[in-house]
Amino acid sequence: MEPQQQKQYSNKPSQQKHKTSKSYAVYSGIAFQMIVIIGGGTYLGVKLDEKFPNKHSIYTVICSLFAVLISIYFVVRRIIKMSKD
Repeated sequence: MEPQQQKQYSNKPSQQKHKTSKSYAVYSGIAFQMIVIIGGGTYLGVKLDEKFPNKHSIYTVICSLFAVLISIYFVVRRIIKMSKD
């Protein structure tokens, strides 16, 4: 085996390790973004229910569901963008 070929083989695992760790960082960032969006929507709903009391905590339900939909939209958009790169 020539020295150049040996050098190419030795770089592959480190490049693959870097790519894997970058993927973990990206996906954990997406998860953190989802947590923040859903948490913010739920917090807003709770505050609205405190300010405008009702029987079924409808503001919490509506705001948290809306936040889940928004977070899903952002995740799908980000994953599509990553797949194009």
